[in-house]
Amino acid sequence: MEQKEIRAGYVDTISVLVQENKNIVVLEADLASCTNTGTIKNTSPNQYVNVGIAEANMVGIAAGLSAVGKIPFAASFGCFASRRVYDQFFISANYARLNVKLIGTDPGVTAAMNGGTHMPFEDIAMMQAIPGLTIVEPSDYFSCAGLIKEAAKYYGCVYIRFPRKPVPVIYNEKEVFKFGQSKVIKEGKDIYFICLGSLLVNEALKARETLAAEGIDAGIVDALSVKPLDSRTILDLAKKVKAVITAENAQLNGGFGSTVASILAENGILCKFGRIGIQDEFGEVGTQDYLAKRFGLTAEKLTEKARGLLG
Repeated sequence: MEQKEIRAGYVDTISVLVQENKNIVVLEADLASCTNTGTIKNTSPNQYVNVGIAEANMVGIAAGLSAVGKIPFAASFGCFASRRVYDQFFISANYARLNVKLIGTDPGVTAAMNGGTHMPFEDIAMMQAIPGLTIVEPSDYFSCAGLIKEAAKYYGCVYIRFPRKPVPVIYNEKEVFKFGQSKVIKEGKDIYFICLGSLLVNEALKARETLAAEGIDAGIVDALSVKPLDSRTILDLAKKVKAVITAENAQLNGGFGSTVASILAENGILCKFGRIGIQDEFGEVGTQDYLAKRFGLTAEKLTEKARGLLG
């Protein structure tokens, strides 16, 4: 399967958008070499700001730019774009009803060798608590490109999390992506995996093959949007199957799976339900493959959970 960097979906798209719209400004906190936005500094110097290693200040500057009509896209590692800047993003951008697009790269175990201090397992739980904030996670190059375009058109604060490195391509350039809309990648008759992010979507595809050999028909939903959640699709699919499993590269407490569980419970859906994600732990150093296995974010765990729910 073809692989492309998700960050390239961001860089390729924002490089075009700054040419089309002079109000768009790209901000970095001295991590342009990691995000790969350095070329924008050369092509559109008046629309590029490197604030240095000062992430909270970057968000304050982004809020100020938004207040005078600009459309700022500010990027950093997910640990800094969530924990370190939380108060500035909450008050200066969201509470002020401004238009800041905050990008957190390397979420969850994709931070890999940067270790536990750089592993933002809790960013979804934190960001979901901010009123009115849109939260999305693309799963490949094209979904990233589509959601960046959507963010540029939309007035309001957005938090976008994605890994930087190559991942399998799922979609194509013709696919349309909207906030609050998921994608049903595979239909299923027995169970649905509702997945957030490239890691879990691709592990679910592997799990589906294993379960198919056992006579279990598993469907897969790429959630894409945490907030607003595509509640209609989730409820419609849950009514048709025996069980639903959510999967996320983040803490389960207050995370994506908790939100889905609430929606199912509040609407009286009686299917069996399970969650795959980080279980109240801190991160650690390791390769992504090791960490995925260490924290149970694998096709094997998804298969095991499905078997358990279906008996």
